[in-house]
Amino acid sequence: MNEQTRASIYCALAMILVGSTVVASKLIAAGLPPFTATALRFAIALPVFLLLLRWQGTRLPRLGELSRGDCALLLCQAAAGSVGYTVLMIAGLRLALAADAGVIAGTLPAIAALFAVLVLGERLDRRLVLAVTLACLGLIVVNGSASPEHAPQLAAAPSPASAAGLGLGNLLILGAIVCEALFILLNKKLQQPQPAVVLSALMCAGGIVIALPLACFEWSSIDLSSAHLLPALLGVAYYALLPTVLGFVLWYAGSARLSSARAGLFTALLPVSALLFAAWVLGEAISGRQLLGMLCVLAAMGLMALVPQQARPDKNTASTRA
Repeated sequence: MNEQTRASIYCALAMILVGSTVVASKLIAAGLPPFTATALRFAIALPVFLLLLRWQGTRLPRLGELSRGDCALLLCQAAAGSVGYTVLMIAGLRLALAADAGVIAGTLPAIAALFAVLVLGERLDRRLVLAVTLACLGLIVVNGSASPEHAPQLAAAPSPASAAGLGLGNLLILGAIVCEALFILLNKKLQQPQPAVVLSALMCAGGIVIALPLACFEWSSIDLSSAHLLPALLGVAYYALLPTVLGFVLWYAGSARLSSARAGLFTALLPVSALLFAAWVLGEAISGRQLLGMLCVLAAMGLMALVPQQARPDKNTASTRA
């Protein structure tokens, strides 16, 4: 097996793990409140990243080594990419379908690229406009045909079995994707870029600092006798160790050996993986609207691969949160 093939397998496995986080979030939402689950996730992942740093002979930067601007940006990154993404995804999946969430999550490259044009002033490309249009069409298809009879059954508290409830859940999930896109933009603003493992460890630490105080207000609402608690805890452990840590290692090991365009193509596996995991693990039926929405998102991803590099999101993305 040559190096290019091995790198491609690494990237593919990383994106499959990213897609599985939608199902993990669904299980977590049934048994744990979002800030508690977020703090617990990063508390599990942080020691692993610290061990990786020690193994690599790398250390975290001291406060005096970072500018005030970078400190503020890192804090904002943790608030958006670590806490905001995880909390909104879990909260949204208390109401929405995991299959819908997978399709919505697949719009991240197009949304991030659009933000790069609007916020960073990067060049607007016609293919980018078409890609964003297709991604939006996918969102409309997924959200516009929400059916009350497909309301999720795993939430700890009964969810509103209505199209409005499903629509609100999808809106929260879209908010999670916007938080992730903001993380990508903020990462490009750092005056002193950090190595990937260092950035991941900092995001975990920042996530704990932000989420833990808010989690304290949720602890009284946790039902320790709930049948959903153990699957939720297992879901948090899976999320922290496999998609967060192993997914990070696989993605950077693979993408370092591939061109940005080729590595970016593997993000197309995210919505496909999420849909298949939702059907396999949760038993959700894949509807025609979800398939149509996924096709729109996949077409948008294909166009994103053709957009010139300066108009596309930086590949040092937050796959460590995925």
